[in-house]
Amino acid sequence: MSVDFEEAELAPRPEHPIRWHAASIQPGRSAIAALHLSRQGFRAYVPCRESTVRSGRRMVRRVSPFFPGYIFVSFDVARTRWRAVNGTTGVRSLIMQGEKPAPVPRGLVEGMIVLTGADGLLDLSGGLSAGDRVRLLAGPFADLLGTLDRLDAGGRCRVLIEIMNGVVPVIMERKDLVSAA
Repeated sequence: MSVDFEEAELAPRPEHPIRWHAASIQPGRSAIAALHLSRQGFRAYVPCRESTVRSGRRMVRRVSPFFPGYIFVSFDVARTRWRAVNGTTGVRSLIMQGEKPAPVPRGLVEGMIVLTGADGLLDLSGGLSAGDRVRLLAGPFADLLGTLDRLDAGGRCRVLIEIMNGVVPVIMERKDLVSAA
């Protein structure tokens, strides 16, 4: 089947949206990789969290990547020279799917960016803090009220529930809680 040249020019072209892709980075080089990627015109994102590590005999709070060893890069595969990402300082290689970079599921990185605070840290608390009254949404204690005791950077919570004349601690995911206030 032959296509007339004028018809081919007027035919609608499929959109090639900009998508997020994951790249493997060298250990401890996330800041360098993000800097060099942004200098090349790429949009880079490294979700970070605050963690406590032991240094000698004391505990120190440090900012560390939420996904150690990886960075997210935004580009259009069809219109961008994406192979330049592999040659960027601090980057090992893009995560590939055959001959092309594998896109990250839609909404994943965008959702993390929305949850990133002004301090640059990923906040999975959803506005909850220790001492808040919460309602459990899932599990054997669904629909019970409790008091949020602890919330870690990984999204796991410890909730204190009053059952049988006592207080029982329950460990669960943040997504299974809502504010009861």
